[in-house]
Amino acid sequence: MPVSPEVLDAVVKAYDVRGLVGDQLDDAFARAFGAATAEVLLPDGGRMVVGHDMRQSSPGLAGEFAQGVLSRGRDVVDIGLASTDQLYFASGVLDAAGAMFTASHNPSAYNGIKLCRAGAVPVAIDTGLGEIRDRVRDVDVLPPVSPGTRVAEDMTERFATHVRSFVDVASLRSVSVAVDAGNGMAGNVWPAVVDGLPLATTPLFFELDGSFPNHPANPLEPENLRDLQAAVRAGGHALGLAFDGDADRVFAVDEQGRPVSSSLIGAVVADRLLAHQPGATVLYNLICSRIVPETIEAAGGTAVRTRVGHSFIKRRMAETDAIYAVEHSGHYYFRDNYRADSGMIAALVLLEAVAAADAPLSEVVAPYDRYRGSGELNYEVADQAAASGRVAAAFADRGAIDTEDGLTVVTDRGWFNLRPSNTEPLLRLNVEAEDEPAMARLRDEVADLVTTA
Repeated sequence: MPVSPEVLDAVVKAYDVRGLVGDQLDDAFARAFGAATAEVLLPDGGRMVVGHDMRQSSPGLAGEFAQGVLSRGRDVVDIGLASTDQLYFASGVLDAAGAMFTASHNPSAYNGIKLCRAGAVPVAIDTGLGEIRDRVRDVDVLPPVSPGTRVAEDMTERFATHVRSFVDVASLRSVSVAVDAGNGMAGNVWPAVVDGLPLATTPLFFELDGSFPNHPANPLEPENLRDLQAAVRAGGHALGLAFDGDADRVFAVDEQGRPVSSSLIGAVVADRLLAHQPGATVLYNLICSRIVPETIEAAGGTAVRTRVGHSFIKRRMAETDAIYAVEHSGHYYFRDNYRADSGMIAALVLLEAVAAADAPLSEVVAPYDRYRGSGELNYEVADQAAASGRVAAAFADRGAIDTEDGLTVVTDRGWFNLRPSNTEPLLRLNVEAEDEPAMARLRDEVADLVTTA
């Protein structure tokens, strides 16, 4: 039975595929999507690496997708259980296109597909995903071909060795850390990465379970950090780390259990990388704290701002030969990781910084903690353009304005970015200033303009 246009339009997003298992994503969908993906991403033949997370639906959907790829005469390398950054590594080291079955931090009823071209080059709606969506409708009438071959290859140890190459293993000191895998893929990958390293890990929820019996694997939500915070305080750890479901993002709490901004983590990692590669270019997205570009420049690097979104970031990394990129949402990208993001690499570099300082995380980040931010605030607005226009008019003579990604205004009181959501009727606001009162005044003024018609 052909996949309905309504389902395709609902589940194919700007950067990936995401939908409800059974109602939207089923075996027929996965098989047809695999065939269409093979036609678009491998027009002249070649290999597709296929991996999946721990969700109950993932092995079946990944298997059907692989059958679709094979049906078009392309070969499949099945890496089985994997984190998303492990899939990107496999795509890079094997020089093969990739498909990762995961719904990241979404509830267990969901699943999805993240795609890349050979070398972990991202696939978004305008760089192949839209064409794949359209080709799904025609797979039933494609002429038959000789099927491809399928091989299984466990990439876990190769990936773990690759992650460890980003730190000086020989000089790494002991660090005590609590790690919350949220029953996600970090529970499978973290033990391999730290095997043999002088790191004392207290594991939380390392059992792979896509029903997420303890808490959702979404560290962005404060309530999902409570178990980690309690474990860090009770165990006297130097820090705590929390991964999302597919382990491509990492978040941190200090030794007192206080969440540490991703911008601060990004600045610490940038400092360490630039110490080994002085003068290099580092990217940051426009909602990062100002401490990120300031740190890059103070370390002798070249700071380049980019739009929010992994496709924009990876493209800009290629254009500038940037060694690293920071995204405030907890994604960290590394040139020597095929320009792909990796929560594992970022976590290990952060642990190296804590070990070198021989101090808890709060002391490591203190020199970078100079500003106060609002965090991302979301406002449901019927007319996004009109609301943004009111804000732009109010600040027209009060600071520097640019519209690279939404509206960014830098005033003598602080700065803010206001940008529309790609998928919802929301405006997202981020505000930062030198102290809490200044940030609150600027935040409240912009919020009033946004919500007052």
